[in-house]
Amino acid sequence: NPAGSRLAAEDLWRCRYGKAGHAPGSPGEGSKANPAVTRQKVELPSQIAASRKFETGEIAAGRKSGQTRPRGYVATWKPYAKTEERLAQIDEVLEQYGDYVPLTVRQIFYRLVGAYGHPKTENAYASLCETVGMARRARRLDFGAIRDDGSTKIAWEAFDDVDAFQRRIQAMARNYQRNKLARQPRHVEAWCEAGGMQPQLARVAGQYSIPVYSSGGFDSLTAKYSLASRIVETGKSATILHLGDCDPSGVAIFDSMAEDVRAFVLADRLDMRVDVQFVRVALTPERVEDYVLETAPPKASSHAAGWGGQPTCQLEALAPDELAGLFQEAIEACLDLDALDADFAEEERERRELTALLPAPRTDR
Repeated sequence: NPAGSRLAAEDLWRCRYGKAGHAPGSPGEGSKANPAVTRQKVELPSQIAASRKFETGEIAAGRKSGQTRPRGYVATWKPYAKTEERLAQIDEVLEQYGDYVPLTVRQIFYRLVGAYGHPKTENAYASLCETVGMARRARRLDFGAIRDDGSTKIAWEAFDDVDAFQRRIQAMARNYQRNKLARQPRHVEAWCEAGGMQPQLARVAGQYSIPVYSSGGFDSLTAKYSLASRIVETGKSATILHLGDCDPSGVAIFDSMAEDVRAFVLADRLDMRVDVQFVRVALTPERVEDYVLETAPPKASSHAAGWGGQPTCQLEALAPDELAGLFQEAIEACLDLDALDADFAEEERERRELTALLPAPRTDR
């Protein structure tokens, strides 16, 4: 109820700041103005809404008057010929790797560097980010084809009615999957340093029931403890597949995670046979050399001292199909493939049984 929400907000404001709606220390009831301090007038939510005006003329071509950055869609964007050429190249990259979208802008960047000779500089990357951003706002590039780390969501599943619930259950039955890790001798997880690549990796790992986590830089203590707890709860030894940049920070992340998680596992395990193994799938110096990837000198950091000056390389430099192949190979090396094949066969039979057992929604009868 919008009116109720507004009144509740005003009541809360008055409870905190008094009947007149003045913040503590501001000129108003029960206080004296301080001439040395100039304060901005604070308005109640209803006063703000009443005084706010939206006029069609204030927004043109996706820009709000007085602002230097675009807002919303940009209908009047007219890129230069050089930008159009770059957009055509981006189209070709997205078409070539259509099975792996969404791609990160940095993945597109490395494809442009390798296939079209674009300069490999931070300025060139920043320029590409601007071009891609404007092209998405101008509806020139599909929003769904590009991945940039955005908001996270916490939500609860709810249904419009019983029929909606039944349709959801029917869809679950049609897409039923067995937990392929249940009969495997080892627990397996994948961790990726770049959150933007998580959907691509999950597409590979999903068929094996292997979860993919984004480490997002130096892993939090909570994340490492939670990983160790999951391993202990399975009662099985685990293999953790890690994918990150080939640079001092990427290696430091991997080493820190491996040492910390294993220490927690060894301390909390109930079965002395439970242990954890960390495997660096990508990116390693050997892979950089094998795939002739673009490199850069190491950046100055507290982790670069033991790096020996060797070149660095970002995970996104590896083509999406090559990354998927490496990842799948590493996954299957951890698994009992006979047990996996048996699960696939059982899964198909159980899927048919479930679909036949469930009643159809009333609207479909």
